[in-house]
Amino acid sequence: MYRWRNPKCNGKLPPGSMGLPLLGETLQFFAPNTSSDIPPFVKERMKRYGPIFRTSLVGRPVIVSTDPDLNYIIFQQEGHLFQSWYPDTFTEIFGRQNVGSLHGFMYKYLKNMVLNLFGPESLKEKLLPEVELAAHRNLQQWSSQDTIDLKEATARMIFNLTARKLISYDPEKSSENLRENFFAFIQGLISFPLDIPGTAYHKCLQGRKKAMKMLKKMLDERRAMPKKHPKDFFDYVLEELKKEGTILTQEIALDLMFVLLFASYETTSLALTLGIKLLTDNPQVLKALTEEHEAILRRRKNVDSRLTWAEYKSMKFTFQVINETARLANIVPGIFRKALREIKFKGYTIPAGWAVMVCPPAVHLNPAKYEDPLAFNPWRWEGLELNGASRHFMAFGGGMRFCVGTEFTKVQIAVFLHCLVTRFR
Repeated sequence: MYRWRNPKCNGKLPPGSMGLPLLGETLQFFAPNTSSDIPPFVKERMKRYGPIFRTSLVGRPVIVSTDPDLNYIIFQQEGHLFQSWYPDTFTEIFGRQNVGSLHGFMYKYLKNMVLNLFGPESLKEKLLPEVELAAHRNLQQWSSQDTIDLKEATARMIFNLTARKLISYDPEKSSENLRENFFAFIQGLISFPLDIPGTAYHKCLQGRKKAMKMLKKMLDERRAMPKKHPKDFFDYVLEELKKEGTILTQEIALDLMFVLLFASYETTSLALTLGIKLLTDNPQVLKALTEEHEAILRRRKNVDSRLTWAEYKSMKFTFQVINETARLANIVPGIFRKALREIKFKGYTIPAGWAVMVCPPAVHLNPAKYEDPLAFNPWRWEGLELNGASRHFMAFGGGMRFCVGTEFTKVQIAVFLHCLVTRFR
């Protein structure tokens, strides 16, 4: 008990509690948070111990950082002092070959593969018009219904769009429901890792197993009957697998496909749903947003023409709304890394091999940086250009692992809002 509560260290560990042996403070960490504020687990310990503290989660010692300077070092020193790491329970969920667990050249290789699909050129030439068409078509369908579940409806819209681009999946033509398996997966994503039938974690693993089985079946079918003209991500993957000396394996490709499908639709639909609620609750923001998009229509020669890339890039206030929504949404409660060597910081020592968790909600809701942090105020971003993460904003990650799908996410939200306020109010 003494050794558990007082881990060995060549210096002074950050203050904190290691909880019970093996279990640590895992139960408290996974307790649901029903507010928009900093999770109680982190907030209580910040008050007690300060911005950097130690704990133990799922059997591993962890340093939790809400310190902007330490967070910056963690992201900027990827591959030198720190590397991406997640608990074994997360690795079981996302796959042992998932992009978050890979490092160095392999990670850069996969990142370039994804940019081939979601990079700037593809967004300009292909994805922007497809996103606008999907938004318009779905809004048209919803307008004839008495009520809709907005989170469910936007998730379905984004999943179908992304799955079509990645694997040419059409839910109306497929005999199996791919998204249903992802729904089961998401229900247990942030749950206590107990793999027993009936638990949320078990359902999560089963959802992943079924989804991976479907993806493998699709890949095998595509390999048996390749298309003459490659058009989706599956085709690109197959071309890479055929190359002599390729470092890509089928397992890595399938894990990547799984993560892309999950990340592209679940996080975006959450942000979009919250954004619409915040706009509904703040009519002055909605008015300013509407004026910006109506001005875009007035500048056109043909009001009914398609949205252009120049028009999208001109949506200054819309991007402020997106940044503010992302700041308040805090969809990712923690970003994990592992210390590659012993690190000294502000009088504390982080031992080599220990996990480090950056806590974005604590950064985004810091009253020292954001006045009235829980208020929805897009004007606070006026005049600020954000081309990546900063010490005080990391909604899309940071460092070399800054989310490669960030611009695609912004395109989806901005285009949906454009269609909503100009055509369906």
